[in-house]
Amino acid sequence: MPNAFGRRPVLGAALGLPLLATPALGQAAYPSRGIRIVVSFTPGGTTDIIARIVGAQLERRFGQPVVIDNRAGAGGNIGTDHVAKSPPDGYTLLVGSVGPLAVNASLYRNLPYDPRRDFAAVTLIAGVPNVLILRPDFPASDVAGLVAEARRRPGALTYASTGSGTSSHLSGVMLDRMAGIQTVHVPYRGAVALNDLLAGRVDFMFATIPSVITQIRAGRLRAIAVSSTARSRSLPEVPTMVEAGFPEFDASSWFGLVAPAGTPAPIVARLAEEVHAILRDPAIERQMVDQGADPVGNGPEAFAAFIAREVTRWGEIVRAAGATAD
Repeated sequence: MPNAFGRRPVLGAALGLPLLATPALGQAAYPSRGIRIVVSFTPGGTTDIIARIVGAQLERRFGQPVVIDNRAGAGGNIGTDHVAKSPPDGYTLLVGSVGPLAVNASLYRNLPYDPRRDFAAVTLIAGVPNVLILRPDFPASDVAGLVAEARRRPGALTYASTGSGTSSHLSGVMLDRMAGIQTVHVPYRGAVALNDLLAGRVDFMFATIPSVITQIRAGRLRAIAVSSTARSRSLPEVPTMVEAGFPEFDASSWFGLVAPAGTPAPIVARLAEEVHAILRDPAIERQMVDQGADPVGNGPEAFAAFIAREVTRWGEIVRAAGATAD
């Protein structure tokens, strides 16, 4: 069955990727030493979870160490910019997400990198809907109840996000705008937001499914909708925002692998092949779906085109919502 991004994990050969059993790069065969994968958010969030799943498998396949380097801050811009300015040799990579690689291009006036120009796209790894969750004792059980409570107390309800400009932030902006309500945004650094939601210090949150699925299944958080236009394979019982009465609501997150611009094409192709092989593994697919991610795998050219489309799409959303970085 196709996922929300219209494709299942695919074979490298089907993408026209060269077969690289014996890479000839004029140097030692890649990789000849350890690889660093930068995550531009704190440990424990969805970007970190996906990077660690893929990184562990790359380490096994390459026979070289793969280290996850968390460089959080500025809505993901710090770690993303670090990779953009790293040597284009295939040894510093980024598992990036919709915020730093698409949304921030229109949200920040002085973004220090260009997501379309400064990276060599490798592949889209997974699509991940946001899920709308309520604090444990919130006096509502569905989207209609949340909206009614917000209308009863304008400006009183608070929603957490994993940082200004992230899809969790803009999902809240979209809800305010489409429902005609006024709530207060409380930005956090990465996954720390979940702690205050569980403690009841904030009222609700749009969070990526992998970061909260354990708490949802344990009954510690109430999931009332997902932000994609189709239900999630991971939470099939949870309705979409479209089903809840918001036909234009589409704010899915996604995660992909990129390298600095100028990384040799054979290295990019080798990385894409290896990631696609990982995503085709039934055990890895089950692991990712169980944690809330829908594996994709689309290749360098397709992922580059996807990023360009997402920069345009989210730019329209940001302008329509009047959102700015705090």
